[in-house]
Amino acid sequence: MTIKDFEKYLQSTNLSENTNASYLFAVKQFKNQYDAVSKKNLRTYKVWLIENFKPKTVNLRLRAINFYLEFIGKSSWKIPFVRVQQKAFLENVISEADYAYFKSSLKRDNELFWYFVIRFLAATGARVSELIQIKVEHVKMGHLDLYSKGGKLRRIYIPKKLQEEALAWFENKNQNSGFIFLNKYGKRITTRGISGQLKKLGAKYGINPAVIYPHSFRHRFAKSFLERCNDIAFLADLMGHESIETTRIYLRKTSTEQRAIVDEVIDW
Repeated sequence: MTIKDFEKYLQSTNLSENTNASYLFAVKQFKNQYDAVSKKNLRTYKVWLIENFKPKTVNLRLRAINFYLEFIGKSSWKIPFVRVQQKAFLENVISEADYAYFKSSLKRDNELFWYFVIRFLAATGARVSELIQIKVEHVKMGHLDLYSKGGKLRRIYIPKKLQEEALAWFENKNQNSGFIFLNKYGKRITTRGISGQLKKLGAKYGINPAVIYPHSFRHRFAKSFLERCNDIAFLADLMGHESIETTRIYLRKTSTEQRAIVDEVIDW
């Protein structure tokens, strides 16, 4: 199996462009350092990663190598991940107030495309790679079904209020079918294109750039959901988390919320 074969395989999956590029980079990095895929070389590569990178980066590279091992039929050789110490708080999550302000500003300035980008992200909890898969047909049905590699179904619900608003938008621009988030060439917009433009728009409206990135709105969805419906098991399903432990981070305060409480409470 060549790198070209692996690249073709990646393109046939539902993985995002960023994930494909990351996986390809890691496999090329491994192959540049070692002349063969062997258990010994895999162990040596892991040690090299640990010595040179932070745990999160190490696990990203290992995830890529494990995916490659599946591809070449060596699943039993998969490398265990390193332990990452989870922070006791979430950082850089857009507040409800900033989200409401951003949303209303975009609508006021007739930036409807970007208004609906952040509306869909924050009201469905979709990842940006999932967002660009949404079609008019899904909005009409009120949901989008996605399947993981293991065949597990995840349903992304489109709330009624958002559904009605989006359908009116489609009608106004005479769109009856197809992907809803397209670039100026009529092709599906890239995840990178979304990230870049959101940053520009956030700066235009004076919002802290640290909280303007696609996943921030997914975090906002989770935080707002738990504030209104304290069902963490249901939220884990909605978010597509394999483990409820991943979802527990949303029970904690953000670093900004922690600072505000400390400043208010501690007067000694």
